[in-house]
Amino acid sequence: INFFYFVVVLLFSMCFNHPALLIISLVGAVVYTLVLLGVRSSIKFNLVGMLPMLFLVALINPLFNHGGVTILGYWPTGNTMTLESIVDGAVMAIMFIEVIVWFACCNTIMTSDKFICLFERVIPALSLILSMVLCFVPKFKAQMHIITQVQRCIGRDIGSVNVWQRARNAINILSIMVTWALENAIDTADSMKARGYGLKGRTSFSIFRFDSRDRLVGGIMLALFIIVSAGIFGGLAYASYNPIIKYSAFTPLSISCYALYLVFCLMPVIVDLAEAIKWKKMKESATNIRNEEQPWQYSTSKI
Repeated sequence: INFFYFVVVLLFSMCFNHPALLIISLVGAVVYTLVLLGVRSSIKFNLVGMLPMLFLVALINPLFNHGGVTILGYWPTGNTMTLESIVDGAVMAIMFIEVIVWFACCNTIMTSDKFICLFERVIPALSLILSMVLCFVPKFKAQMHIITQVQRCIGRDIGSVNVWQRARNAINILSIMVTWALENAIDTADSMKARGYGLKGRTSFSIFRFDSRDRLVGGIMLALFIIVSAGIFGGLAYASYNPIIKYSAFTPLSISCYALYLVFCLMPVIVDLAEAIKWKKMKESATNIRNEEQPWQYSTSKI
């Protein structure tokens, strides 16, 4: 269910540039990061990391793309600055940012054990590579910290005054890291081969089960996907920004399609919110039952 969800939202975010779909996808991605990362981390990620990149990408396109019929002025180089190029740059920037944010959410949810569970029988080698890639970045950062501390203890700190010595120490640390990464990959591959990974008939343990809740959420997602896809391919999400700005009009039918797409993007948030409400009610119910069953405690300290 998670894999299907992220494949759909990423494909829609990368392939369709209608303003309504762009805004819905961006809002869904930002709201999901709030749920996954928390308010502080999400604000830091979206505002500090993504917002400057958004303005940078939006500015680059009008500098090099001068197509369009609505001339707003001229750059110092003499090239025209058009409204269409500015809008096109903003659209490209939003698409770029929302894909990065969705991938950040996907990286948080789709862990290595989920990839192995999905693809170990179909493409075992690729599923192992994907799981190793997902685990590589945090392990690489932790090992980099350890090696840097060890090199600092023997006088090979990268913060030395001499620039030449600093470069040599940095290259030495990088060499150690590359060697460790290659050895770790070989050890992992040999270990999985010794366990019979990928052999025909091999069984494997998995904590994931496809139960009634998965069927319910999966059926809702599939229905939303079919309806939204029919509306999009029916011409409700057409948009073009060069040489003139044209996009499909907002009609009751198109607004309904966009609303269903918003529901699809917010499905994980809705599920998490429903689970949080259910869990809160269960805790309150358990607390009330415990208070009712607790016997009266009489204090004898004043007797």
